[in-house]
Amino acid sequence: MMGETIGQIVRTMRPHQWVKNLFVLAPLVFAQAFWSAELLVRGVIATVLFCLMAGTVYLINDIADRHRDRNHPVKRNRPIASGKLSVRTAGIAAWATGGTSLVAAIILDVRLAGVLAGYLGLNLAYSRFLKHVAFVDVGSIATGFVLRVVAGSVAVDVWLSEWLVLCTFLLACFLGLGKRCHELILRREGTVKKTRRGWSKFEPHQLEAGLFFIGGLTVAAYTIYALTASLPDQPLRTRHTPLAHPLIPVSIPFVVMGLARFYQLVGRRVPNSPTEEMLRDPMLIGTVLAWGGLLLALAVV
Repeated sequence: MMGETIGQIVRTMRPHQWVKNLFVLAPLVFAQAFWSAELLVRGVIATVLFCLMAGTVYLINDIADRHRDRNHPVKRNRPIASGKLSVRTAGIAAWATGGTSLVAAIILDVRLAGVLAGYLGLNLAYSRFLKHVAFVDVGSIATGFVLRVVAGSVAVDVWLSEWLVLCTFLLACFLGLGKRCHELILRREGTVKKTRRGWSKFEPHQLEAGLFFIGGLTVAAYTIYALTASLPDQPLRTRHTPLAHPLIPVSIPFVVMGLARFYQLVGRRVPNSPTEEMLRDPMLIGTVLAWGGLLLALAVV
């Protein structure tokens, strides 16, 4: 019985979504600091703590959304919505995981604890009312990704590139807008009965245009960074400088292909959101791995 309850708690914390928390390690790569064993360990610890806090947020959100989730073809199978995990048990688990994350972060770096507290506060506000305001909810999600990057930066004490912040925010907006667009497609086709209140007045084609625009901005921002980083007059590289290499523009096609593939996933008529489908899509996974592998290789050359 206890093992089953723990299993339902872990399932609610969505470990398959924790891949998003790899953004915490981004400053290590882009500041070329991952070669330091000490900094790498600190970065990994910060990532684990962010996973605990993200799991706490999922527990809180599922408690708040349990009635709405029961009307969704997929979300109704979540442990809390289906009744497999009680609200009381989920609440205790949220206190335990959130408290552990904050206490451990204080020990590692008080600034990291501040970022985690800010992430928790942002998501509590999101769960309460921000998610019902169109576009503000997407901006809130994007800010959460930026906080992941900031957490990694303060944990390993490296300079945070403005390009990394901008590209992270735009990419997260692109993913969030794609998820909302997919929800509207399902609503229009009658697959789901309701959608988020703030988005009910929009049509899928309107969001598709916005999605295309944000995707273009993301590519533009990354391209400017890549071309700038390839210039020969870059400063000497230290662990406090952004990644710079003459071959970085080679990574641009991978970014374009990845965004284009996600755009395709948005249009699929499947119950799962595109942000969940992307974690199982071989083409998108391969593109991300190729992009990440290329950057890691350039960082050590």
